[in-house]
Amino acid sequence: MSELDIEQPDALMDYLRRRRLLDRDEMPRIAVLAGGVSNRTVLLERDNGQAWVLKQALAKLRTEVDWFSDPRRIHREALGLKWISELAPPGATPSLVFEDHEHHVLAMTAVPQPHENWKTMLLAGDVRPDHVEQFGKLLGQTQRLAWQRRDELAGIFDDRQFFESLRLEPYFGYAAEQAPEAADFLHKLIDETRDTRLTLVHGDYSPKNILVHQGKLVLLDHEVIHWGDPAFDLGFSLTHLLSKAHHLPAWRDRFAQAALLHWTTCREHLGDVPWADDLEPRVVRQTLGCLLARVVGRSRLEYLNAEERQRQRRAAAWLTRKPPLRIIDLIEQFLRRTIDDAHD
Repeated sequence: MSELDIEQPDALMDYLRRRRLLDRDEMPRIAVLAGGVSNRTVLLERDNGQAWVLKQALAKLRTEVDWFSDPRRIHREALGLKWISELAPPGATPSLVFEDHEHHVLAMTAVPQPHENWKTMLLAGDVRPDHVEQFGKLLGQTQRLAWQRRDELAGIFDDRQFFESLRLEPYFGYAAEQAPEAADFLHKLIDETRDTRLTLVHGDYSPKNILVHQGKLVLLDHEVIHWGDPAFDLGFSLTHLLSKAHHLPAWRDRFAQAALLHWTTCREHLGDVPWADDLEPRVVRQTLGCLLARVVGRSRLEYLNAEERQRQRRAAAWLTRKPPLRIIDLIEQFLRRTIDDAHD
Protein backbone atom coordinates (compact mmCIF):
# COMPACT_ATOMS: atom_id res chain seq x y z
CA MET A 1 0.00 0.00 0.00
CA SER A 2 1.34 3.49 -0.80
CA GLU A 3 2.25 5.83 2.07
CA LEU A 4 -0.39 8.33 0.95
CA ASP A 5 -3.39 8.47 3.28
CA ILE A 6 -6.15 10.54 1.69
CA GLU A 7 -7.95 10.83 5.04
CA GLN A 8 -5.13 13.18 6.16
CA PRO A 9 -6.16 16.60 4.77
CA ASP A 10 -2.66 18.06 4.45
CA ALA A 11 -1.37 14.98 2.66
CA LEU A 12 -4.37 14.97 0.33
CA MET A 13 -3.99 18.66 -0.52
CA ASP A 14 -0.28 18.21 -1.27
CA TYR A 15 -1.04 15.18 -3.43
CA LEU A 16 -3.68 16.97 -5.49
CA ARG A 17 -1.49 20.04 -5.98
CA ARG A 18 1.47 17.96 -7.12
CA ARG A 19 -0.84 16.34 -9.68
CA ARG A 20 -2.06 19.81 -10.71
CA LEU A 21 -5.64 18.90 -9.88
CA LEU A 22 -5.91 21.89 -7.54
CA ASP A 23 -4.57 25.42 -7.83
CA ARG A 24 -1.75 26.21 -5.41
CA ASP A 25 -3.80 28.78 -3.53
CA GLU A 26 -7.05 26.78 -3.58
CA MET A 27 -8.45 25.73 -0.19
CA PRO A 28 -11.23 23.19 -0.70
CA ARG A 29 -13.38 21.84 2.12
CA ILE A 30 -12.46 18.26 3.03
CA ALA A 31 -14.51 15.78 5.06
CA VAL A 32 -13.81 12.12 5.78
CA LEU A 33 -16.83 9.96 4.96
CA ALA A 34 -17.64 7.08 7.29
CA GLY A 35 -19.27 3.75 6.67
CA GLY A 36 -17.08 1.78 4.28
CA VAL A 37 -14.91 -1.12 5.41
CA SER A 38 -12.74 -1.51 2.33
CA ASN A 39 -11.70 2.06 1.42
CA ARG A 40 -10.65 5.42 2.72
CA THR A 41 -13.27 7.85 1.45
CA VAL A 42 -13.18 11.64 1.42
CA LEU A 43 -15.52 14.37 0.18
CA LEU A 44 -13.77 17.37 -1.38
CA GLU A 45 -15.76 20.53 -2.18
CA ARG A 46 -14.11 23.20 -4.33
CA ASP A 47 -14.87 26.91 -4.41
CA ASN A 48 -15.79 26.65 -8.10
CA GLY A 49 -18.77 24.48 -7.16
CA GLN A 50 -17.24 21.15 -8.12
CA ALA A 51 -17.46 18.36 -5.55
CA TRP A 52 -15.56 15.08 -5.69
CA VAL A 53 -15.55 11.88 -3.69
CA LEU A 54 -12.07 10.36 -3.50
CA LYS A 55 -11.55 6.71 -2.61
CA GLN A 56 -8.38 4.84 -1.74
CA ALA A 57 -8.51 1.06 -1.44
CA LEU A 58 -7.26 -0.57 1.78
CA ALA A 59 -5.19 -3.75 1.76
CA LYS A 60 -6.62 -4.79 5.18
CA LEU A 61 -10.34 -4.18 5.50
CA ARG A 62 -11.91 -2.62 8.58
CA THR A 63 -13.75 -5.69 9.86
CA GLU A 64 -13.77 -7.66 13.14
CA VAL A 65 -12.40 -10.75 11.35
CA ASP A 66 -9.09 -10.34 9.48
CA TRP A 67 -9.86 -9.74 5.82
CA PHE A 68 -7.35 -8.78 3.14
CA SER A 69 -7.72 -7.81 -0.52
CA ASP A 70 -5.47 -6.38 -3.21
CA PRO A 71 -5.91 -2.57 -3.31
CA ARG A 72 -5.69 -2.67 -7.10
CA ARG A 73 -9.41 -3.44 -6.99
CA ILE A 74 -10.01 0.33 -7.01
CA HIS A 75 -9.19 0.26 -10.72
CA ARG A 76 -11.90 -2.31 -11.25
CA GLU A 77 -14.25 0.22 -9.68
CA ALA A 78 -13.04 2.88 -12.12
CA LEU A 79 -13.80 0.49 -14.97
CA GLY A 80 -17.25 -0.12 -13.50
CA LEU A 81 -17.95 3.61 -13.26
CA LYS A 82 -17.12 4.05 -16.94
CA TRP A 83 -19.35 1.23 -18.14
CA ILE A 84 -22.30 1.48 -15.75
CA SER A 85 -22.72 5.08 -16.89
CA GLU A 86 -23.22 3.76 -20.43
CA LEU A 87 -25.57 0.91 -19.56
CA ALA A 88 -27.71 2.33 -16.75
CA PRO A 89 -30.39 5.04 -16.93
CA PRO A 90 -28.91 8.58 -17.10
CA GLY A 91 -27.58 9.84 -13.77
CA ALA A 92 -27.72 6.42 -12.13
CA THR A 93 -24.02 6.46 -11.20
CA PRO A 94 -21.39 9.18 -10.66
CA SER A 95 -18.86 10.14 -13.35
CA LEU A 96 -15.17 9.22 -13.06
CA VAL A 97 -12.90 12.28 -12.58
CA PHE A 98 -9.48 10.55 -12.43
CA GLU A 99 -7.71 7.40 -11.25
CA ASP A 100 -4.15 6.93 -9.97
CA HIS A 101 -2.60 3.47 -10.36
CA GLU A 102 0.40 4.27 -8.16
CA HIS A 103 -1.55 5.20 -5.03
CA HIS A 104 -4.73 3.22 -5.83
CA VAL A 105 -6.94 6.29 -5.72
CA LEU A 106 -9.89 7.38 -7.79
CA ALA A 107 -12.10 10.43 -7.75
CA MET A 108 -15.69 10.65 -8.92
CA THR A 109 -18.28 13.39 -9.02
CA ALA A 110 -20.12 13.72 -5.73
CA VAL A 111 -23.87 13.19 -5.62
CA PRO A 112 -25.33 16.66 -4.95
CA GLN A 113 -26.86 17.55 -1.63
CA PRO A 114 -29.39 17.02 -0.29
CA HIS A 115 -29.30 13.25 -0.56
CA GLU A 116 -29.98 10.32 1.75
CA ASN A 117 -28.54 6.86 2.00
CA TRP A 118 -31.22 4.37 1.01
CA LYS A 119 -30.21 1.88 3.69
CA THR A 120 -30.74 4.52 6.37
CA MET A 121 -34.16 5.34 4.94
CA LEU A 122 -35.17 1.67 4.87
CA LEU A 123 -34.08 1.04 8.44
CA ALA A 124 -36.36 3.92 9.45
CA GLY A 125 -39.27 2.15 7.75
CA ASP A 126 -39.28 4.48 4.73
CA VAL A 127 -40.06 1.87 2.08
CA ARG A 128 -41.31 3.48 -1.14
CA PRO A 129 -42.48 1.36 -4.09
CA ASP A 130 -41.03 3.89 -6.55
CA HIS A 131 -37.56 3.46 -5.08
CA VAL A 132 -37.90 -0.32 -5.20
CA GLU A 133 -39.01 -0.19 -8.83
CA GLN A 134 -36.02 1.99 -9.72
CA PHE A 135 -33.77 -0.51 -7.92
CA GLY A 136 -35.16 -3.39 -9.97
CA LYS A 137 -35.12 -1.46 -13.26
CA LEU A 138 -31.52 -0.35 -12.82
CA LEU A 139 -30.38 -3.92 -12.27
CA GLY A 140 -32.52 -5.50 -15.00
CA GLN A 141 -31.66 -2.91 -17.64
CA THR A 142 -27.93 -3.04 -16.90
CA GLN A 143 -27.83 -6.83 -17.05
CA ARG A 144 -29.86 -6.92 -20.28
CA LEU A 145 -27.83 -4.29 -22.12
CA ALA A 146 -24.55 -5.81 -20.94
CA TRP A 147 -25.62 -9.21 -22.27
CA GLN A 148 -26.48 -7.60 -25.61
CA ARG A 149 -22.89 -6.27 -25.73
CA ARG A 150 -21.37 -9.52 -24.44
CA ASP A 151 -18.87 -9.85 -27.29
CA GLU A 152 -17.33 -6.59 -26.12
CA LEU A 153 -17.80 -6.74 -22.35
CA ALA A 154 -17.19 -10.39 -21.42
CA GLY A 155 -13.46 -10.05 -22.01
CA ILE A 156 -13.16 -6.65 -20.33
CA PHE A 157 -14.75 -7.95 -17.12
CA ASP A 158 -13.44 -11.53 -17.23
CA ASP A 159 -11.11 -11.13 -14.23
CA ARG A 160 -13.00 -12.16 -11.09
CA GLN A 161 -10.19 -12.14 -8.51
CA PHE A 162 -11.79 -9.38 -6.44
CA PHE A 163 -15.19 -11.06 -6.52
CA GLU A 164 -13.47 -14.21 -5.26
CA SER A 165 -11.57 -12.45 -2.45
CA LEU A 166 -14.37 -10.11 -1.36
CA ARG A 167 -17.47 -12.22 -1.98
CA LEU A 168 -17.16 -15.95 -2.66
CA GLU A 169 -14.56 -16.74 0.00
CA PRO A 170 -15.65 -14.36 2.81
CA TYR A 171 -19.35 -14.87 2.18
CA PHE A 172 -20.04 -18.43 1.04
CA GLY A 173 -16.70 -20.10 1.82
CA TYR A 174 -16.38 -18.76 5.35
CA ALA A 175 -20.09 -19.29 6.02
CA ALA A 176 -19.70 -22.97 5.08
CA GLU A 177 -17.07 -23.31 7.82
CA GLN A 178 -19.26 -21.60 10.40
CA ALA A 179 -22.55 -23.31 9.45
CA PRO A 180 -21.68 -26.96 8.69
CA GLU A 181 -25.40 -27.79 8.43
CA ALA A 182 -25.43 -25.84 5.15
CA ALA A 183 -21.86 -26.51 3.98
CA ASP A 184 -22.78 -28.84 1.11
CA PHE A 185 -25.31 -26.33 -0.21
CA LEU A 186 -22.83 -23.45 0.02
CA HIS A 187 -20.00 -25.32 -1.69
CA LYS A 188 -22.32 -26.27 -4.55
CA LEU A 189 -23.43 -22.63 -4.73
CA ILE A 190 -19.80 -21.51 -5.03
CA ASP A 191 -19.24 -23.94 -7.91
CA GLU A 192 -22.46 -22.84 -9.62
CA THR A 193 -21.54 -19.17 -9.28
CA ARG A 194 -18.06 -19.74 -10.71
CA ASP A 195 -19.41 -21.74 -13.64
CA THR A 196 -22.13 -19.26 -14.66
CA ARG A 197 -20.95 -16.39 -16.86
CA LEU A 198 -23.81 -14.60 -18.54
CA THR A 199 -23.68 -10.85 -18.01
CA LEU A 200 -22.27 -7.95 -16.01
CA VAL A 201 -22.62 -8.45 -12.24
CA HIS A 202 -22.18 -5.55 -9.82
CA GLY A 203 -21.39 -7.83 -6.89
CA ASP A 204 -22.36 -5.29 -4.20
CA TYR A 205 -25.91 -4.41 -5.21
CA SER A 206 -27.10 -3.21 -1.83
CA PRO A 207 -29.17 -0.35 -0.35
CA LYS A 208 -26.07 0.89 1.47
CA ASN A 209 -24.55 1.63 -1.96
CA ILE A 210 -27.55 3.69 -3.08
CA LEU A 211 -27.98 7.41 -2.52
CA VAL A 212 -31.38 9.00 -3.11
CA HIS A 213 -31.22 12.49 -4.65
CA GLN A 214 -34.42 14.28 -5.66
CA GLY A 215 -36.24 10.95 -5.65
CA LYS A 216 -33.71 9.27 -7.97
CA LEU A 217 -31.44 6.35 -7.01
CA VAL A 218 -27.69 6.66 -7.62
CA LEU A 219 -25.54 3.50 -7.49
CA LEU A 220 -22.04 3.51 -5.92
CA ASP A 221 -19.17 1.08 -5.18
CA HIS A 222 -18.33 -1.03 -8.23
CA GLU A 223 -15.09 -2.65 -7.01
CA VAL A 224 -16.20 -6.29 -7.41
CA ILE A 225 -17.95 -5.84 -10.77
CA HIS A 226 -17.33 -8.77 -13.12
CA TRP A 227 -18.78 -10.99 -15.84
CA GLY A 228 -20.75 -13.69 -14.07
CA ASP A 229 -24.07 -14.91 -12.72
CA PRO A 230 -26.89 -12.31 -12.70
CA ALA A 231 -28.61 -14.32 -9.96
CA PHE A 232 -25.93 -13.18 -7.51
CA ASP A 233 -26.94 -9.51 -7.67
CA LEU A 234 -30.57 -10.41 -7.18
CA GLY A 235 -29.86 -12.74 -4.27
CA PHE A 236 -27.53 -10.21 -2.66
CA SER A 237 -30.09 -7.41 -2.88
CA LEU A 238 -33.10 -9.51 -1.89
CA THR A 239 -31.18 -10.56 1.22
CA HIS A 240 -31.10 -6.97 2.43
CA LEU A 241 -34.85 -6.54 2.02
CA LEU A 242 -35.66 -9.87 3.70
CA SER A 243 -33.21 -9.29 6.56
CA LYS A 244 -34.89 -5.96 7.26
CA ALA A 245 -38.31 -7.62 7.11
CA HIS A 246 -37.06 -10.00 9.79
CA HIS A 247 -35.43 -7.22 11.85
CA LEU A 248 -38.32 -4.73 11.70
CA PRO A 249 -41.57 -6.61 12.38
CA ALA A 250 -43.63 -3.40 12.35
CA TRP A 251 -42.78 -3.02 8.66
CA ARG A 252 -42.43 -6.70 7.79
CA ASP A 253 -45.20 -6.66 5.19
CA ARG A 254 -43.74 -3.58 3.49
CA PHE A 255 -40.37 -5.24 3.10
CA ALA A 256 -41.91 -8.51 1.94
CA GLN A 257 -43.85 -6.64 -0.75
CA ALA A 258 -40.71 -4.70 -1.66
CA ALA A 259 -38.73 -7.91 -2.10
CA LEU A 260 -41.32 -9.33 -4.48
CA LEU A 261 -41.59 -6.00 -6.36
CA HIS A 262 -37.80 -5.83 -6.74
CA TRP A 263 -37.75 -9.29 -8.32
CA THR A 264 -40.71 -8.74 -10.65
CA THR A 265 -39.43 -5.34 -11.81
CA CYS A 266 -35.95 -6.67 -12.49
CA ARG A 267 -37.38 -9.64 -14.37
CA GLU A 268 -39.56 -7.31 -16.47
CA HIS A 269 -36.56 -5.21 -17.51
CA LEU A 270 -34.48 -8.25 -18.37
CA GLY A 271 -36.91 -8.64 -21.23
CA ASP A 272 -36.37 -11.58 -23.55
CA VAL A 273 -32.77 -12.46 -22.74
CA PRO A 274 -32.61 -16.24 -23.25
CA TRP A 275 -31.39 -17.09 -19.76
CA ALA A 276 -34.06 -15.11 -17.89
CA ASP A 277 -36.66 -17.89 -17.91
CA ASP A 278 -34.34 -20.17 -15.92
CA LEU A 279 -33.15 -17.50 -13.51
CA GLU A 280 -35.62 -17.67 -10.63
CA PRO A 281 -34.50 -20.93 -8.93
CA ARG A 282 -30.89 -19.72 -9.01
CA VAL A 283 -31.95 -16.41 -7.48
CA VAL A 284 -33.59 -18.37 -4.65
CA ARG A 285 -30.37 -20.30 -4.02
CA GLN A 286 -28.23 -17.14 -4.11
CA THR A 287 -30.60 -15.43 -1.68
CA LEU A 288 -30.39 -18.33 0.76
CA GLY A 289 -26.60 -18.31 0.52
CA CYS A 290 -26.47 -14.58 1.19
CA LEU A 291 -29.00 -14.78 4.04
CA LEU A 292 -26.62 -17.22 5.74
CA ALA A 293 -23.47 -15.32 4.81
CA ARG A 294 -24.73 -12.06 6.31
CA VAL A 295 -25.14 -13.68 9.73
CA VAL A 296 -22.21 -16.15 9.88
CA GLY A 297 -19.82 -14.92 7.16
CA ARG A 298 -17.01 -12.40 7.49
CA SER A 299 -19.30 -9.43 6.74
CA ARG A 300 -22.30 -9.58 9.07
CA LEU A 301 -25.29 -7.27 9.09
CA GLU A 302 -24.60 -4.93 11.98
CA TYR A 303 -28.26 -4.13 12.70
CA LEU A 304 -29.23 -7.71 13.54
CA ASN A 305 -28.82 -8.65 17.20
CA ALA A 306 -27.52 -12.04 18.31
CA GLU A 307 -30.99 -13.63 18.58
CA GLU A 308 -32.00 -12.33 15.14
CA ARG A 309 -28.81 -13.70 13.61
CA GLN A 310 -29.52 -17.11 15.06
CA ARG A 311 -33.12 -17.08 13.82
CA GLN A 312 -31.99 -16.04 10.35
CA ARG A 313 -29.35 -18.76 10.34
CA ARG A 314 -31.82 -21.46 11.35
CA ALA A 315 -34.46 -20.36 8.83
CA ALA A 316 -32.07 -20.05 5.89
CA ALA A 317 -30.24 -23.28 6.71
CA TRP A 318 -33.52 -25.18 6.94
CA LEU A 319 -34.60 -23.85 3.53
CA THR A 320 -31.34 -24.97 1.92
CA ARG A 321 -32.46 -28.57 2.42
CA LYS A 322 -35.09 -28.16 -0.27
CA PRO A 323 -35.02 -24.62 -1.69
CA PRO A 324 -38.30 -23.35 -3.13
CA LEU A 325 -38.41 -22.66 -6.84
CA ARG A 326 -40.16 -19.28 -6.70
CA ILE A 327 -39.23 -16.00 -5.03
CA ILE A 328 -42.73 -15.54 -3.64
CA ASP A 329 -42.48 -18.91 -1.85
CA LEU A 330 -39.00 -18.08 -0.53
CA ILE A 331 -40.27 -14.82 0.96
CA GLU A 332 -43.27 -16.46 2.61
CA GLN A 333 -41.37 -19.46 4.00
CA PHE A 334 -38.38 -17.50 5.28
CA LEU A 335 -40.51 -14.96 7.13
CA ARG A 336 -42.89 -17.57 8.50
CA ARG A 337 -40.01 -19.58 9.95
CA THR A 338 -38.38 -16.54 11.57
CA ILE A 339 -41.74 -15.51 13.07
CA ASP A 340 -42.44 -19.01 14.42
CA ASP A 341 -38.90 -19.24 15.78
CA ALA A 342 -39.30 -15.94 17.64
CA HIS A 343 -42.49 -17.23 19.31
CA ASP A 344 -41.04 -20.57 20.43
